[in-house]
Amino acid sequence: MKITWLGHASFRIESAGKILLIDPWLSGNPMLPEDRHDAAVAGATHILLTHAHFDHVADVLPLAKALGVPVVGQYDLMGYWSEAEGLDTVGFNKGGTVDLDGIKVSMVNAVHSSTFATPEGLRTGGTECGFMIETEGKVIYVSGDTDVMADMEWMGDYYKPDIGILCAGGHFTMDMAKAAYAAKRYFDFRTVIPCHYRTFPILEQSAQALADGLPGVDVIEPQVLDPIEL
Repeated sequence: MKITWLGHASFRIESAGKILLIDPWLSGNPMLPEDRHDAAVAGATHILLTHAHFDHVADVLPLAKALGVPVVGQYDLMGYWSEAEGLDTVGFNKGGTVDLDGIKVSMVNAVHSSTFATPEGLRTGGTECGFMIETEGKVIYVSGDTDVMADMEWMGDYYKPDIGILCAGGHFTMDMAKAAYAAKRYFDFRTVIPCHYRTFPILEQSAQALADGLPGVDVIEPQVLDPIEL
C-alpha cells in the first residue's frame, strides 16, 4: 500500500490494484507544483470527497470528467452532481459502507461544515464526513475536516483503524495537540499522518506536538508526492 500526500488535505492511496484520490485539490494548491498535477492523479480509479469546501472540491468535477472515474461521497451532493453534471457517482451516507471493487469504504461522522459557492451565493453541499477504508487487511481512518468528537470513541472501537490520516492544522479543524489527544484517547493507531497543515501561515507548520503526544506511534510528517509505503 502506498499513501501519497498531495498537499493540504489531498491524498493518493494505491492499494489492491486501485488508486483512490481523497479530496484532490490541484488548482491553486500552493503545496503542489503545477507541473506535477498530472503525475499526482495518473491512473486514478475513484475520487472520494469528504465535504464541499473549495480546498477539497475545487478540482473534483473537472478531474472526474477528464479521468472518467466515479466520485464517491455524501448522498445529497452526489445526487445533485449526477443530475446537474452527468457525473458517475456513488452516493451513500453515514453508517453506510460501499465496496469499490474490493476496497470497502464506510462513511463516518465529522464535525465541520460543507458549503460551496454558486452565482446565487453559498449553498450547502450535503454534510461533512470522514471515511474508514478497509484494504489489504488494514483500516485507514480519513478524518476529513473535524474537531475532536465523542463519536470517535465508538468509531475507534468498532472499526479499529490501524492508520490515521488526521486533519491537524488548527483554526478550521483540530490542531496538533487535539489530534494527539483524540488519537490517544479514542484510537489505537500504529501510524498517524497529519494533514490540513503547512498550506497557509494561519495553519500549524509542524507536527512535533502530535508526535510528542503519541509516544509509541509512528507519526509520519508527509512530504508532498513522496509515497509512504505501509
